Amino acid sequence: MGFITKYKTEILFSVGVFVLFCLLRLPTLTQLPIFTDEAIYLRWAQIALHDANWRFISLTDGKQPLFIWAVLLSMKFIKDPLVAGRLVSVGAGFMTMVGFFFLGREAFKNRWVGLVSAFLYAIFPFALVYDRMAIYDSLVATFAIWGIYLTILLFRQQKLDKALLMGFVTGGAVLNKTNGFFNIYLLPFAFILFDFTQKQWQKRLVRLLGLCALVVVMTYGFYSILRLSPYFYIINQKNAVFFYPLSEWIHHPFLTVFSDFSAFNDWFMRYVGLPLGLTALAALVIDKKFWREKVLFLLWFLIPYVGFAFIGRTIYPRYIFPMTLTLLPLVAYTLVVLQNKLSQTKWWIVVVLVLSYSILTDFLIIYNFANSPIPAADKGQYLTAWPAGVGVKETTEYLSQQAATHKIYIGTEGTFGLMPYALELYLVDNPQVTIKGFWPINSTPPKELLAAAHKEDTYVVFYQDCPACQGVGVAPGSWPLQKIIQIKRIEAGSYLTLYKVLAP
Repeated sequence: MGFITKYKTEILFSVGVFVLFCLLRLPTLTQLPIFTDEAIYLRWAQIALHDANWRFISLTDGKQPLFIWAVLLSMKFIKDPLVAGRLVSVGAGFMTMVGFFFLGREAFKNRWVGLVSAFLYAIFPFALVYDRMAIYDSLVATFAIWGIYLTILLFRQQKLDKALLMGFVTGGAVLNKTNGFFNIYLLPFAFILFDFTQKQWQKRLVRLLGLCALVVVMTYGFYSILRLSPYFYIINQKNAVFFYPLSEWIHHPFLTVFSDFSAFNDWFMRYVGLPLGLTALAALVIDKKFWREKVLFLLWFLIPYVGFAFIGRTIYPRYIFPMTLTLLPLVAYTLVVLQNKLSQTKWWIVVVLVLSYSILTDFLIIYNFANSPIPAADKGQYLTAWPAGVGVKETTEYLSQQAATHKIYIGTEGTFGLMPYALELYLVDNPQVTIKGFWPINSTPPKELLAAAHKEDTYVVFYQDCPACQGVGVAPGSWPLQKIIQIKRIEAGSYLTLYKVLAP
């Protein structure tokens, strides 16, 4: 009871942050439709759940498997695959929020900096979007925050147990996504925390170097698990789709830097906003305390930010998500320090000004996603354009009703991606249903589709564009089809359409 009495305010604040975190994510968990990447990852997890031989299935597309493993465990207990996958991201977001508390408290020796950091994550627009999507990036953020926390602990305490813990975290990070290697790539810059004025600093430095070497060895040891799969080599091939390998980059080091910087800066302003950005910078000048830690957080943001701009080939807003998180402890530090420097009224005015953009953006993300200020690239993928599964729910429900009474055959435009995977997630175990993807699509319907139409009710789903199509999600006019369901997307002239194939 003495503990509760002593820390009553902190406990109440923590409970409030937890409730806020849940309220912002759980009630709207399925608000956005399934989108292409989610369909792929969830289908992989579903396959791996039912066949242990395919536990490394994500490597067939050059993706590390840890997130897929987490989703397949979730699917054991949760029937709806989309809910199961998105709850993994919610759980990862919760662990990130907890990590922020420990990170802020340790870095600045102030539990309120930790608590405010956790609160900032709960309302961070970037996190609000990705914590509700069944994609890798919330888990990437979890490993990033716990990685920097353990880095600070390791450099301050120089103990074997901290190195081992960090090795497990960095090992998990690289089993999840390639950018997890930044946890060890950034280690040399953490030497800014090392105090060369201490007695016997040479001995301490040698010990620290040994512990850092242990972390690196453990990281690559974990990564070597992926070599058990014959598809391990595809990781490098997939990475080259999104980032220039060194052998190519040296021939044109500035080819993408200006366009990538322009995109990154736009995404930063839309997701982070000027108020949070300026408040993070204010931490550097508000006082001289903890200058090493402040510079470390800034380096953990700037180095990946600049690095990705130089090597990025195909980029998306989610690539800068983990690095922007390192600014939140700086924002929290500024707000905590200002509370002691300003009157209560002035401090609350500052808080409102700093948080206003994030709160407004959160409101629009939840209640008017299409018109929220987040990047158009994300709005297109998650709601407004063809990668978003607008209409998948209605189509699946209709086809399930048909399959309840007789066998049906379903063709889809595409063999990989939203279709056929989104339908397979819900219908593949139904013995009354046969699903087959077709690509490319031309003016002549596939013979297999027409043959099926002679035997049983046959349907085909169109959702993207093709040379022979009459629009995005509209079938070629020469196909013998009857329109059953057509769902219009926000993007002009874009649909998801379910047709019934008429036997010729």
